[in-house]
Amino acid sequence: MWSNAMMVCKGMAPYGAVALGEIDLVGERLRGRQGEPEAWGIEWELLAARLEKLADEAASKNQHHSAGNYYLRAGNYFYTGERFIPPGEKKLDMYQRALRCSKEGLKRRHPKIEFVEVPYDGTSLPAYFLPAERLDSRDLAKAPTIVVFDGMDNCKEMSVLFAGLEFSKRGFNTLAIDGPGQGESLRNRKIYARPDFELAGTAAYEFVAKRPDVDPSRVAVMGYSFGGYYAPRVAFFEKRYAACICLGALHWNLHAWQSQIKAQLKSDPKKSAQSNFQFQWILGLTDSDEALEKAKLFSLDGIAQSLTCPILITHGENDRVVPVAAAHKLFEMVASKNKTLKIFTFEETGAEHCQVDNRQYGIDFIADWVSENI
Repeated sequence: MWSNAMMVCKGMAPYGAVALGEIDLVGERLRGRQGEPEAWGIEWELLAARLEKLADEAASKNQHHSAGNYYLRAGNYFYTGERFIPPGEKKLDMYQRALRCSKEGLKRRHPKIEFVEVPYDGTSLPAYFLPAERLDSRDLAKAPTIVVFDGMDNCKEMSVLFAGLEFSKRGFNTLAIDGPGQGESLRNRKIYARPDFELAGTAAYEFVAKRPDVDPSRVAVMGYSFGGYYAPRVAFFEKRYAACICLGALHWNLHAWQSQIKAQLKSDPKKSAQSNFQFQWILGLTDSDEALEKAKLFSLDGIAQSLTCPILITHGENDRVVPVAAAHKLFEMVASKNKTLKIFTFEETGAEHCQVDNRQYGIDFIADWVSENI
């Protein structure tokens, strides 16, 4: 668990959202505490709280650029520490601090990001909209747009940076959104994960399509990690999306994967990248057997075979969360004539889960593909 989460945190370094020296300090403190599950949250909170204090002090002196940097790093560290804390008051408190710091950092360091609400099923989903940079005076008002949904353990505060910043520079808008069972939607609004995720996908499409700066004929849906299930499903049911991007495929048989995780956690928790509560928690359940039964509903079988829009699937050959075979399976099943599979090798880097070992490399590849296909 810890090594995978540490790599996810390090993956935010190119975007000024973490500092490798600070991460290494936490790693050294955790090295001798691997038999203490609660140590993970304690050490990350200590670091995050120190930076949060520095950020508040800098903000009080109107040193807003420095404050923004401190806030962004504090937000990422609070969120990293929150990951393995079981659902409850402590977990929610850590998340609120993560969200507050992240928003304060984004406002100061990336003021073009809009904090928006996407109407959905009688309520709304929280999101960030980052407009495209206008590359020259001939650019049209309407730009292509990428709707980015999270994975099981991630949040829009990450994707608006690791994907949105690069997409903006390429002339694309980005809507980074916490869908059902993700980030703020799960924690603050108790909007739980659902297999028919296309409802959230349609809500996101209709939101961006109404904007005057969006070309509604050039909107792509992207999902990463668990979003490798969500994005193809959304693209199949919501035909107005022009393309689909899977930043990492998901297991073809989710029930089998969750059964394996349950067995791993029982025999040796260190072999699993996921906690013993994560999947059932995003479903709003407390019983693991009930969650396992519901996992059978999360399937692309019968959907991928009829998906015809352009699709890109990226995956790492050394992915230890979702084996690379899952990407080959999805690619084989997809019916689209315009389909691309990119496997990042160990030698070129980007070979870990969703390219967390070289996020920039993965996102550059995706952005180039988007430029050529939508």
